[in-house]
Amino acid sequence: MRSVELGKLSADIRPDLSKNNPRNSEGAFFTLKNGDILFAYSKFKGKSNADFASADICLLRSKDNGRSFGEEKTIMTCESEKAVNIMSLSFLEMKNGDVGLFYLVRQTYTHMRMYLRRSADGGENWSERILCMPEDGYYVVNNDRVRRLLSGRIVIPAARHAVAEGYIDTRSESLFFYSDDDGENWKMAAGKCNLPGIPCCDSGLQEPGILELAPNILWGWARTDIGRQYEMFSHDGGDTWTASQPSRFTSPLSPLCMKRGWDENIYAIWNPVPVYNGREIDKEFFTGGRTPLVIAVSKDNGQTFTEPVAFEEEPDRGYCYCALHFTETSLLLAYCAGGKEDGNCLGRTVIRRIEKKQLEEKIL
Repeated sequence: MRSVELGKLSADIRPDLSKNNPRNSEGAFFTLKNGDILFAYSKFKGKSNADFASADICLLRSKDNGRSFGEEKTIMTCESEKAVNIMSLSFLEMKNGDVGLFYLVRQTYTHMRMYLRRSADGGENWSERILCMPEDGYYVVNNDRVRRLLSGRIVIPAARHAVAEGYIDTRSESLFFYSDDDGENWKMAAGKCNLPGIPCCDSGLQEPGILELAPNILWGWARTDIGRQYEMFSHDGGDTWTASQPSRFTSPLSPLCMKRGWDENIYAIWNPVPVYNGREIDKEFFTGGRTPLVIAVSKDNGQTFTEPVAFEEEPDRGYCYCALHFTETSLLLAYCAGGKEDGNCLGRTVIRRIEKKQLEEKIL
C-alpha cells in the first residue's frame, strides 16, 4: 500500500475539556449559491464523549473555497430539540434551492430517529422540523449519508437496532426510508437486509450507505465485525434489496464512505485493515483499529478500483466518519482523527482540502 501526503488541513476542531467540550464529530458540507461553504457538526458538551452524551449542532462557514473556516455558530441545541443529543448530519439541496439539513434526534437512550429542517437564507434560519422515520425505534444513520436519486427520490439508509429498557442490541439490520415529494412525507421501504446465521458476528449490518449506479439501481453497503464491508443491491430505487454478500472492501468495524466526484468517478474512503487475530490495537483509549485511512477511485462505475493509497496512518489514532464534498477545484474531507490527547478517535474532527490537480496526479 502506498502512502502519500494529500492536501492541507483547513480546520482542526479539537475537544476542550476546560470548556466542557469533550467531542466534535460527524459533520457534512454544503455549498451555497454565493460560493460560501457550510460545515455543520455535532459539538458535545459536558464531561462525556459517549454517543448518548449531550450535543448541539454547530456551523462553520468558509468564504475562500474551503481553504479556511470562520467562527462557529450554534444553530440547534439538544434542549431546543427536547433530546439527549442531536448528531450525524447530512446536507441536501432541496428542489426549490433551500438547504436541507438532516440530523438524528436521540430522545432517550433507546429511541432515536432522523428529522429534516430547511433553510431559505443560507443557514441563518431554519424551518420547523419534519420527521423522516414514521415508525418508532432506534435508528442509526451516519453523517453525509442521505442521497437524492436521479428520479428525485430522497433515500435515507439506516440501521435499526432492537432495544429494551436500558439495552441496545448491537446486531442491526439495514433498512431504508424514502420520500418522493422532496422531504414532505416519508415511508419505510419494504425491503431490508440482515446477516442471519453467522454466530461469530455481533454487529449485523451497521451504518449503511448507498450510491446510485444507474437510474434506480442502487449499491448499498454496511460495516460488520467479520473483516469486511457487506454489500447489497436494489433495482427499484431502494424499495427492495438483494441478500447481503461480502464486498471487496476489507475493514474493521468502521464505516466505508463513497461518493461520485466531478468526473463521475466513484471515490471511496475507508480503513482497509481488519482486526485480525494478533493485530495490536491501543486499548488505553478507543481507536477501533481505524488506521490507516485510504482513498481509492473507480473509473468504471464500481467494477474496479485503483490501488488504495493511505493519506492518514498514525498508529495511535483513529480516522473515521468521513464526509466528502467536491468543489470546482478541490475535494474537501472532514473526518474524525482523534488520539490519546483527544479522549478517543471520535473526539476530534479535521477538515482536509485536496486540490483536484493533486488527486489527478497522485491517485488517478
